[in-house]
Amino acid sequence: MRFIWMHKAGKDADADVPPSPELIARMGNLMEEMTKAGVLIAGEGLQPSSMSVRLKFSRGKRTVTPGPLAGSNELLAGFVIVRMKSMEAAIEWASRLGKVAGDAVIDIGQVKEPWDLGLCPRPPGQATRFMIMYKADEKSEAGIPPAPEVMKFMNELSGEVATTDAAFVSQWLQPSSKGARLRFSGGKSRVIDGPFTESKELIGGYCIVQVKSREDAFEWTVRFARVLGSSRVGSNVEVDILTLYEMSNQT
Repeated sequence: MRFIWMHKAGKDADADVPPSPELIARMGNLMEEMTKAGVLIAGEGLQPSSMSVRLKFSRGKRTVTPGPLAGSNELLAGFVIVRMKSMEAAIEWASRLGKVAGDAVIDIGQVKEPWDLGLCPRPPGQATRFMIMYKADEKSEAGIPPAPEVMKFMNELSGEVATTDAAFVSQWLQPSSKGARLRFSGGKSRVIDGPFTESKELIGGYCIVQVKSREDAFEWTVRFARVLGSSRVGSNVEVDILTLYEMSNQT
């Protein structure tokens, strides 16, 4: 079974406060352990929302809002990660998805890379990875999978980028009624079963795991939240845990 957990951005996220060396080391150790256990598929953090853009499509019209962004509906129906030369290029690609999907809200966030954390120099000519986040709506929360025309577009897009240097990963999430929310504070965790009536805190990053059971996913999520919580003294860590559809498209 594949699960995704998405942690909410902390209060210092848009202040662009870099993670401490201790947090980087502890998180690195956990990711290494997950890799050795064969459960880690992918994990990314996002840059501050001041480096993001929100696209809203309504009745054929597109509205572009540059960051910093305010949290509104932060439940996701799916997301795509692409490597592009600029935000403008990522907006163009996201707009193509928006035109196919109809009325929709799509956020574009910049993926945080190792060189952004000072772990290594940026490779010369390296393009930027963007996470294009397709927000949940009544249909996706009712358990209706992505429309056939959306999936057709994603398949075409996957084939298109296969001939370029643009990385492409797409994932689609099952409704929050099949998920749970973990709140970690003061060394204690509390699990709230879905569905979620709202999720207004911006997403700070995600992790995808393949495990045998929901309980295994929760166990790893609690450990992740404990590590992240060690850097957020006096504030809560909130993580949404959702099941992925087995229709992902990766090249």
